[in-house]
Amino acid sequence: MKVKDVMKTDPVACQATDAVSDAVKLLKRNEISGMPVLDGEELVGIVSESDLLKMLSTEDEGGLWLPSPLEILEVPIRDLIRWEKLQAGAEEVGQTQVSEVMTKKVHTVGPEDTIEQAASVMVGHRINRLPVLEDDRLVGIVTRGDIIAGLGMGASEVEEG
Repeated sequence: MKVKDVMKTDPVACQATDAVSDAVKLLKRNEISGMPVLDGEELVGIVSESDLLKMLSTEDEGGLWLPSPLEILEVPIRDLIRWEKLQAGAEEVGQTQVSEVMTKKVHTVGPEDTIEQAASVMVGHRINRLPVLEDDRLVGIVTRGDIIAGLGMGASEVEEG
């Protein structure tokens, strides 16, 4: 079975210059967890929920810390600083361009590739979706769920045939 048999055509995509807040709205509205990122018509990246969550992570202050009596007062201040960093980060996230958070190294497949080839790329690189390119143009997207559904279709066709 080929990728073209299971892929979604006309995939939801965003532009690299779009604000992250707009990309999040697209993901939510379409009930998807990731999408290709374009610069005009050219595929330049992919953005997923994981990329967005990385933006919100705060650096750990690190190490084992055993407070002295005077340092007990420092604990609420550290927590307040962490909260302020998180809050400031969340406000900045929406204004950040997608190009700053997207994954730039994108693995792709072609519509004539087999679903086994697509599955191998997904498993090998631990990714959930692959943009489908034909002549360097985005023509679809295939997800792990699409491949599993395709395997189910193939099994039912064998049973019927």
